[in-house]
Amino acid sequence: MAWLAITLDVVPQNTDTLVDALLETGAVSVEVGDAYAGTPRECARFNEPGETGALSWEMARVLALFDEHADIAEAVPAALSAAGYDPASGFTVERVEDQDWVRAVQADFRPVHVSPRVWVVPTWHTAPDAAAINLIIDPGLAFGTGTHPTTRLCLEWLDHNLRGGERVLDYGCGSGILAIAAMKLGAATATGIDIDPAAVIAAQDNAVQNQALVQVGGGDYILSETYEIVLANILANPLKLLAPLLARATAAGGRVVLSGILEHQATEVFDCYTEWFDMAHEQREDGWVLLVGHRR
Repeated sequence: MAWLAITLDVVPQNTDTLVDALLETGAVSVEVGDAYAGTPRECARFNEPGETGALSWEMARVLALFDEHADIAEAVPAALSAAGYDPASGFTVERVEDQDWVRAVQADFRPVHVSPRVWVVPTWHTAPDAAAINLIIDPGLAFGTGTHPTTRLCLEWLDHNLRGGERVLDYGCGSGILAIAAMKLGAATATGIDIDPAAVIAAQDNAVQNQALVQVGGGDYILSETYEIVLANILANPLKLLAPLLARATAAGGRVVLSGILEHQATEVFDCYTEWFDMAHEQREDGWVLLVGHRR
C-alpha cells in the first residue's frame, strides 16, 4: 500500500481549523511546522501555555498523509475552504511507498552521548560503553529522549553537579529521564511529577526498565516535603507561573534547575525567581538556556 503526502504553506492564523478539516476530509495524519525551518527565517517559537493568538511563524507548512486512493483534488480544496483559506491555494503531492515504519523510526534513534558519564540508549541498541551510566529510554508519547537541547542541558548539569545523597524532584517529568538519571548518578530519592497521564505511565515504565526507584505522581500529587534539587524542564510561561510552587519545594540552600527556555525568554524567567533564589545563567545550547538558582 502507498500513501499520498500533501504539502501546503499557509499563513498560520487558522492552522488548527485546517488540521481538523483535513482529517475530516480523509487525511490519516497531519503535521504542522515552520515553513522556514532550517533557514535564517526560522522562528524557534510555538504557542506556549498562557499565550494567545496565532503562531509566531511567518508561514506554516502543513503536511497531510492520505490513502493513495483518496480524491486529493476534492479533499484538499474543501479543507482549505472550510478553514477560511483560498481553496485554489497550491500544494504538492508526493507518493510515499509503504515501509516498515517501526524500523524506520528505530533507525533515527541511536545512542546519544549526553555528558561525560551518561548515555541515552534505545532498547534496540547495545550500549556503546557498558561502564557508563546508560539510560534506557525509547521514543514515545512523553517528552525526553536525550536528543533535545533542553534535556541534554539538564543531564549535563546533573552529571557535573549531583554529589550523591540528594533528594531530587523532577517537576514536569515527561519520560522520567531526569529523575532516572538522578537516581543512577547517586541521588537518595527521586520524584517525578507530570500532569499528563501518558507521561506518568511512561515515566513509571521507564523507571522499571532502568531498575531505578523513582516515585511518579500525577497533577494531584501533594508536595509534602522539600528537595535539595528541583528540576523543571518545561516551557517559559509555565515556569513563570510555577515559581512560587517550585520555591516552596526547594530546601533552604538547595538548587532549582530550569530548562525549556529560549534565550529571549531567559530574563523574564530569571526575574520571576529572584524573590526566593540567587539566580545564574549556567549553560546555553542551540538558542536554549539553562537557569540555576540557589534557595536563600
